[in-house]
Amino acid sequence: MTESAQLTQTEDEAPYEVFHTDCPARAVVDHVTSRWGIWVLISLQSRNLRFYELRESIQGISEKMLAQSLRALVEDGLVWRHVEPTTPPKVTYGLTDFGRDLGEPLGELFNRITQRLPPRAAN
Repeated sequence: MTESAQLTQTEDEAPYEVFHTDCPARAVVDHVTSRWGIWVLISLQSRNLRFYELRESIQGISEKMLAQSLRALVEDGLVWRHVEPTTPPKVTYGLTDFGRDLGEPLGELFNRITQRLPPRAAN
């Protein structure tokens, strides 16, 4: 399992200025709220998944977009990646503590949305 550096702030450092384009926290917010980033975080909440399991759980995502989203979330320290040296390699993804902290309110948001929407008509 590979861990990435998380954005942390000590009392001696200036606060992150997320409205500035060069703020590192802004990039993390962009990755989390991207079209596919949210879905990746929510999909990994219940269990760790291999690449193709993750792709199947998120309907409509291409392999390319999933790979890009995962790469960004791993670099941000939200998702970990474990590669088993087999042929072909088995790659598993899961949430770091930071990823769980961010994914939990996203899951709650989605639950609230689906509870408040009017019932769907049967086809």
